[in-house]
Amino acid sequence: MRNATDSFATRAIHHGYDPMQNEGALTPPLHLTSTFAFETAEQGGEMFAGERGGHIYSRISNPTTDLLERRIAVLEGAEAGLALASGMGAITSTLWTLLAPGDEVILDKTLYGCTFSFMQHGLAKFGITVTHIDLTDPTNLKAAITSRTKVVYFETPANPNMRLVDIAATAEIAHAAGAVVVVDNTYATPYLTRPIEHGADIVLHSATKYLGGHGDVVAGLLAGSAELVGQIRMYGMKDMTGAVMAPFNAMLILRGLKTLELRMDRVCSSAQTIAEMLEAVPTVAKVHYPGLPSYDQHSLAQRQMSQAGGMIAFELEGGLDAGRQMMNRLQLITRAVSLGDAETLIQHPASMTHSTYTPEERAEHGIAEGLVRLSVGLEGVEDLLADLRQSLSPTPVKAVA
Repeated sequence: MRNATDSFATRAIHHGYDPMQNEGALTPPLHLTSTFAFETAEQGGEMFAGERGGHIYSRISNPTTDLLERRIAVLEGAEAGLALASGMGAITSTLWTLLAPGDEVILDKTLYGCTFSFMQHGLAKFGITVTHIDLTDPTNLKAAITSRTKVVYFETPANPNMRLVDIAATAEIAHAAGAVVVVDNTYATPYLTRPIEHGADIVLHSATKYLGGHGDVVAGLLAGSAELVGQIRMYGMKDMTGAVMAPFNAMLILRGLKTLELRMDRVCSSAQTIAEMLEAVPTVAKVHYPGLPSYDQHSLAQRQMSQAGGMIAFELEGGLDAGRQMMNRLQLITRAVSLGDAETLIQHPASMTHSTYTPEERAEHGIAEGLVRLSVGLEGVEDLLADLRQSLSPTPVKAVA
């Protein structure tokens, strides 16, 4: 077990694993088993009763996923972690655990499309009040929160328009009312922001994105107190959703964590350069990027994030049609949803990831019809700049055969 004072990268590579306890294997073993044997009937009974530690069945825990859970916990500064089948598995398992009919969940105005759909079309059907407010101003929460509010949930930065929420200020208000604070940290990763250090109770991720980093796995992770995570494991995951991460997927995320710091440094640097270029293009109406001084919440970004991240949102003069034309001219950057991959990806939220919103809901929740979302990858930044410039030019340059 490594020292907790080790650097982020050292913990991401070494925490919780000793090769000499595993026949010298440098890479942690992959445990492809559904069930586990007990030495005696008494031992098995003690494990089922919670009186003895150990693995019973891989729907509850597995040695490979257990190592990943310990890694995400130490990286987020939490007591415990939980590995799940997807980011939506992490979200639904958490909220099914924390909420009951008659409760209220307060949400920020802007959420990932599938999260929004789950809240509005899932939770709301079961007697849970779903309230959206503008959490960029903490006083709005103070005015809205009641004794029925059990959860305050938000993303920071938000998908897709890059809004930030002040975690510390929000957590102070929520905790005073007895509510649990849940933060989706997918965009920032624990390398840039650690919400628990700012007062959040549960932090969750679509590990499909930056934590995996290679576009070859779908997975979710969450971290928090041992008590809360234990409840989500044994109720939300085991009984309510069954959203269990496969050990092979856990191995892929463990691999991705080893290079997380290097990849995030690269995409943050490239994204800053690209955002500055986009801001200087006359046909770009607005660039939403925390690293720009013109960004509305630039001072909060500097307090809450160690770097500005690899995601950029921007709006073009001419709206939706201009955005489609620009994306169709791209020759290197890939038109695809998801984010956090080695490849740079671009998509149109209104017709893709946030199509679960009606046009009226998108307007209400701050998602412009012409908004374009760019996930900056690991390609050479000059190549990315050249592709964006030609796509934004009135007479785009033809590709060289």
